[in-house]
Amino acid sequence: MRGFKRYFVTGLLIWIPLVITIWVLALVFTTLESVVPAFLTSQSLFGYAIPGFQLLLVIVVVFLTGLAGANFIGQALVGRWEWLLGRIPLVRSIYNSVKQVSDTVLSPSGQAFREAVLVQYPRQGAWTIAFLTGAPGGEVADKLGPGYVSVYVPTTPNPTSGFFLMLPRDDVHVLNMSVDTALKYIVSMGVVAPGGSVPSDTENKKS
Repeated sequence: MRGFKRYFVTGLLIWIPLVITIWVLALVFTTLESVVPAFLTSQSLFGYAIPGFQLLLVIVVVFLTGLAGANFIGQALVGRWEWLLGRIPLVRSIYNSVKQVSDTVLSPSGQAFREAVLVQYPRQGAWTIAFLTGAPGGEVADKLGPGYVSVYVPTTPNPTSGFFLMLPRDDVHVLNMSVDTALKYIVSMGVVAPGGSVPSDTENKKS
């Protein structure tokens, strides 16, 4: 019975990452393909289904949009489009918020999620890994004063949800580990150490 449990857990450790990876990729591909209107599907254009055609179409459109937006005329058109969206009350607030976040996170020159840090949360003496996202600005910065930084504390095992905190800079300790390593550490709930090793059964019994 003990041997069955050992081999079963070993099988789970092999299959769970693979199944979750396939599920996430399938979810991303399905979401991207759902953006393509029905009249541009391979079924409508050619009369038969071509696997991956919608995804390829989305990639081509995104690439061509980026290519067009990199020149002067394209930038002028994008600026005009953003000006029009900025005139619509409800759309303006949503679009501007999403654009600011995407520009900060995806921009090569941005500093969001560039450093993993160690902070005390949710109370003194309890430590967790967070990511430096910038510094408070506007009215918030005026109220807090200088010396504060903004951090994002992800939840485990789903780092896409979390908490936004503004802390004194002296309370934030920058780590040498990369963001990818820190994410692995968080997603694994501390099982995968920053060095990349998983504690063995013998080590667990000793601790």
